Amino acid sequence: MLILSKTVLKLENVTKAFEDRVAVNNVSFEIHEGEIFGFLGPNGAGKTTTMRMICGLTKPTHGKITICGYDVQHNFEKAMQLTGGIIENPLMYGYMTGYDNLKYYASLYKGITKETIYAYAKIVGLEHRLKDKVKFYSLGMRQRLGIAQALLHNPKLLILDEPFSGLDPQGVVEMRKFLKNLAQKYKIAIMASSHMLAEMEQLCDTLAVINAGQLIELKSIHQLKQNIIGSRKIKFKVDYPNFAGKVIINEFHFPVDVAGNSIYVSAGEDQVPEISKRLLDNGLSIFGVEFISKSLEEIFMELMKRKNRGHIEIF
Repeated sequence: MLILSKTVLKLENVTKAFEDRVAVNNVSFEIHEGEIFGFLGPNGAGKTTTMRMICGLTKPTHGKITICGYDVQHNFEKAMQLTGGIIENPLMYGYMTGYDNLKYYASLYKGITKETIYAYAKIVGLEHRLKDKVKFYSLGMRQRLGIAQALLHNPKLLILDEPFSGLDPQGVVEMRKFLKNLAQKYKIAIMASSHMLAEMEQLCDTLAVINAGQLIELKSIHQLKQNIIGSRKIKFKVDYPNFAGKVIINEFHFPVDVAGNSIYVSAGEDQVPEISKRLLDNGLSIFGVEFISKSLEEIFMELMKRKNRGHIEIF
């Protein structure tokens, strides 16, 4: 379990309005050092606009954004010195080596030495490929080089938009392990946005869901799963599932789904002994019991449906 410490990023009632629409509407949240914060939502929900405001690429219409206590609008330079980000694909020069790319970006800051460049190249696992031209890098290597670039000035906050985009399965696993290590070992706060929900479920400590510019959910992964109504089911593998389902419905009135040789019962963990006893009393054999929780994809889709129906207050 993540123990929250120093607040790195804080948004207070942030709104961004354009002439014909409100892209981000009264959004507030915090991210702490060492925390990986997932920012989810459908296309056009306001994710990229929020990230651009955090990085100072666009100004909020209302509200306040602070990074380690520095207001992004009033102390822009100090706030950005503590921020690194890749909002879209990292811009790299393919004809240059990895080292020369990093050296070029290092020249935009003061005091970044050759030793610093190699230190961050080692952190992202590219120290042995810095002399190779970037055009020969895999997409995963380019992503890591982009992150090294974003880390050169030693930020406390790292903003990543679609860090898994275009990666093969092995690259996705490597990126996930890399980001977890970056947060845990170096205490960097990471804000990541991605459509790969299964990966975000494994990566993040906290998830925020935004839709139509409004923040509709903000919880830890554990809280999100525990607080979705009916998210936890008990799977009983039995010899006569249809009959077992009728027994449960008649005697307990719990919702039951039947699939293959199993029944899925929407009930609490403390109900397992009594349910098992009733099944056995009715001559059924039980071959296995398993607890099933909804995946992040299922939870996300349910949140979207409830938002569309206007029923998000139960969370």
